[in-house]
Amino acid sequence: MILVTGGTGLVGAHLLYHLCSTNNTVVATYRNKNTQNITKEIFELYGDTTNYKNIVWKKADIVDIPELEKVFIGITHVYHAAAKVSFKASDSEQLRKINIEGTANIVNLCIKNKIQKLCYVSSIATLAKTPGIDFIDEDCEWNPEGDHSDYSITKYGAEIEVWRGSQEGLPVVIVNPGVIFGFGAWNLNSSQLFSKIKKGLPFYTNGTVGVVGVQDVIFAMITLMNSTVINQRFIMVAENLSYHNIFSLIAKTLNVKPPKFKASKTFTEIAWRLNHLVSSLTFGTINFGLNKYSARAAHKKRYYKGDLIKKSITNFSYTPFTTVIKEICSKLP
Repeated sequence: MILVTGGTGLVGAHLLYHLCSTNNTVVATYRNKNTQNITKEIFELYGDTTNYKNIVWKKADIVDIPELEKVFIGITHVYHAAAKVSFKASDSEQLRKINIEGTANIVNLCIKNKIQKLCYVSSIATLAKTPGIDFIDEDCEWNPEGDHSDYSITKYGAEIEVWRGSQEGLPVVIVNPGVIFGFGAWNLNSSQLFSKIKKGLPFYTNGTVGVVGVQDVIFAMITLMNSTVINQRFIMVAENLSYHNIFSLIAKTLNVKPPKFKASKTFTEIAWRLNHLVSSLTFGTINFGLNKYSARAAHKKRYYKGDLIKKSITNFSYTPFTTVIKEICSKLP
């Protein structure tokens, strides 16, 4: 039987849809019952809720070992997609607890229960550019001296736990997606961007980022889990695009005005500090989501090579990003 952690997030919900179409039952963890609505909505957006009943929901927090032990009964394969995504300094402790300690708990229970294979959803945030090399690929390593966000640090720490598991005999695969785009979960991560642009987003930066459609990530995860490939990581990046290109493409598809004011580094440095001040004075009730790391990342130009997955999976090809955006926009509320 298959276990999916993080089944109420964007990746987890899309993963559950595809797994449930070929499996009688799939176990998924949740912490808050209300978040199951995200998963159900994504099934509805696919236009088929028939197999939603195949999800066996089990309440469990990945940092609560007694709860997790009950969830692992009868499990043979694990997709670990649960994580906290935040760039707020105030979330530092929670990021470490959920992303590192929680992943360690998953790995330990996989080993204890002799799980046949673990697929971990990491991030390109754990990879650093090697001097003299234009693209970041699977051979690029973490730079301990870099200026990393707590999110990046904790995702790297989680990877260390997964690699530890592989050394202790647990077969693993890791996917490192770029920024994932997919329909549904409209208030989470990249999905929030669509409503902001629809309402009117005036600013853009010329930084670049690797992007990928959620369904490409899901297809790769499922195929890798059903293959003989073990103890390997795969960067999942379809294209490297500037934020200006991404924002403009979304705006064009939604038939709204694209952002026209280029935000300089000085502008964003001032903006994140003002946001921090306002957020502190209002006890977090007013926060525009801009912080030190997101502001600086908006200007960085990094290019990722996602070719290894194409060599490892027969007939795999990335969905063009324009196609991904069109599908999302067509389903936007």
